[in-house]
Amino acid sequence: MPLHAGAFSPTPRSFDMHTPDARHLYEEVLVSPMYLAGSNGTGDAGFAPVAHWPHHYLDDGPCQLLVTSPDQRIRIGWFGDDFELWRISAATEAASATRWTATFNHVTPSEIVAGLTTALAHDYAEADPYDSNGRFLADPSSYWEDAARPLTDAGWKRGVPIKPGTVEIVAPDGQAGAVIDRRSYGPDDEAVILWAGPPGWGTRAEAVFTTRTPSHLIAATAAVMADSTPVIRERHQIDREMEHLVTLTPAAPDAPAVPAAEPSVSRAPTPLDVRRTAVTQAVHRAARAPRTAAELRVMAARSRTATSTRTGAPNPVPAAVPLLNPSAPRRSR
Repeated sequence: MPLHAGAFSPTPRSFDMHTPDARHLYEEVLVSPMYLAGSNGTGDAGFAPVAHWPHHYLDDGPCQLLVTSPDQRIRIGWFGDDFELWRISAATEAASATRWTATFNHVTPSEIVAGLTTALAHDYAEADPYDSNGRFLADPSSYWEDAARPLTDAGWKRGVPIKPGTVEIVAPDGQAGAVIDRRSYGPDDEAVILWAGPPGWGTRAEAVFTTRTPSHLIAATAAVMADSTPVIRERHQIDREMEHLVTLTPAAPDAPAVPAAEPSVSRAPTPLDVRRTAVTQAVHRAARAPRTAAELRVMAARSRTATSTRTGAPNPVPAAVPLLNPSAPRRSR
């Protein structure tokens, strides 16, 4: 379900000399580098990897949509009217204290969020349903390089740290980076910040991870930032202050006209076609995945019983029950 209501949008544009016509404004373009593309106003890409998880639509409070793992240990919240658009957390048990939290602000491309949600969906699928632990709850590495490796492997370099005890990693264009705090902090303090774009409310994207966030989850998010693949946006979604920093290429250039007398010729798929196909396939794959902890337990039991020859289907599992106590409202920054 597209999430358009309440989402932040780039600086509004008027129909002036800068934007000659509406068709030009809503033209789809490929934006590179992707970390400067900004949000497209929806959370579709970030939610696609967990489309098969229970969805809780909340009418009250700042969180508009909460997607949880079947056992509710992982929570992905969409705050459509907040500066921090995404809040993602994990806990050892559904009712226990949060172990780590990651937040993404309203400028962060949802494709970057998808790097984290994809890794979480994989970790959860691989976790033993009989164990209260899982890789998504692993202790972070003692080596800061593990969280930043995708960036350094892509040629991002060490920068000059702003504060003592921190490490700065900067992209070759100087428009994105990571700040890693190596000082001793409490479990809820900010340890890693991924950023992109010049400072400013509508231009700076930020992803913030607390101290106990597993390093491989930060690395999975950073890997998307380091990916050179462009993303699709409409022209009006690019903030004016960012236009000189990005490369825009028409996503679907006009095809030459075909004479009416000639038979129709199938066109090659456009980048938009490819994206829609990929999302559709991801959703279909997700729909076939186990939806509840009970189903995961059945799968785990079958895999450990090599001599079993049963072919009967598991008993029906009750549908997910909406959360009784959604997260308490927060103050916007």
